[in-house]
Amino acid sequence: QAQLTESGGGSVEVGGSLRLSCAGTKDTFRSTCMAWFRQAPGKEREGVATIDTDVATDYSRSVAGRFTISKDNAKNILYLEMNNLSPEDTAIYYCAATWLGLFSECGVPAMKTEASFGYWGQGTQVTVSS
Repeated sequence: QAQLTESGGGSVEVGGSLRLSCAGTKDTFRSTCMAWFRQAPGKEREGVATIDTDVATDYSRSVAGRFTISKDNAKNILYLEMNNLSPEDTAIYYCAATWLGLFSECGVPAMKTEASFGYWGQGTQVTVSS
């Protein structure tokens, strides 16, 4: 059974940066697609970024140009580098990986298909103060 654990959340000033980490297992990192989601207060959970086995990345329009998703397969760690943060980025951030052994489309469409992701972390809080 694969597990994901987020870390690196905290408080940051507007315009600041923060790097989130997601520790998984060798099995989890065999997934065809991994992603970061977030849920802000009073909002539905939304996809933020995805990365596939070819290390191709995609981002939601709200974070494109500011966030960078990457992964280290050797260490089984997924990262999300967040730059130029704004209060609108305040949310609980979750990492996720698609079901093992099944083809799963990555990219922006995957962000709208949470059922494709079979492995989730508990989430880490990111607070951006103005």
